[in-house]
Amino acid sequence: MYESHFGLQEAPFALTPNTRYFLRAPSHADALELLLVALGEREGFIKITGEVGTGKTLLCRLLLNELDGKACTAYVPNPQLPPEALYESVAEELEVDLSGCDNTHQVLKALNQRLLERAGEGTPVVLVIDEAQAMPEQTLEALRLLTNLETERSKLLQVVLFGQPELNVLLARDSLRQLRQRITFQYHLAPLDGGSVAQYLRHRLSQAGYNGSDLFAPAALRLIARSSGGIPRLVNVLAHKGLLAAWGQGARQVSRQHVWQAIRDTDSVRRPGLLGRWL
Repeated sequence: MYESHFGLQEAPFALTPNTRYFLRAPSHADALELLLVALGEREGFIKITGEVGTGKTLLCRLLLNELDGKACTAYVPNPQLPPEALYESVAEELEVDLSGCDNTHQVLKALNQRLLERAGEGTPVVLVIDEAQAMPEQTLEALRLLTNLETERSKLLQVVLFGQPELNVLLARDSLRQLRQRITFQYHLAPLDGGSVAQYLRHRLSQAGYNGSDLFAPAALRLIARSSGGIPRLVNVLAHKGLLAAWGQGARQVSRQHVWQAIRDTDSVRRPGLLGRWL
């Protein structure tokens, strides 16, 4: 749409997670480092939380890429499943043949055999669950029981939970205290600060092929940072709509006025009347 007008090879602010656009901003870089260190230590449970739109799914995919060739991974993007379906989903991800399994006990036995095989090969197995706040309580308890599978020396399965802050509320239930106690590492993703928002925008533009002068005016950058609250998904939405507004007027740079148009057209951002004298 506006790509050729601004000298872009592709749309830079698509909402679909793309690891090529990952910016190692302080909070996200720290979270990735913690994940890799904790998994290297063969810890059982690791938890990453963050508000909607802070980049959890992107970080999740980046982790899976980092583990490629180093670990056997199972990825469950929609964990709103009963316990039996969770076991079957994990088994499918680990390429376990369940054709001869008629009940949950047999599925677990087959899973345990596969985990033992991987352990014998020296290959760690990592289960990554996105949107973990949606897991039913019974399924979370079933997940804990799944991690009871172990040898005398180490756990056979490591679990990484990605979720919204509601996951903390869920895990705070007394009935889930055993699982909560097994979470040895945890991290909460923070929104981008003002400087990181500017860096984030420039990084994505560069990845999309832009190599000209600043495409967003300084005032536009400040307004995007303030109105988005540093939430990457909202930064993407406002930047995209700002580019649309500038393109529609034939402008070569996104101004504060273009961002104002984007704000008025976007829910979930801080409204102009609440921005106060900062502007």
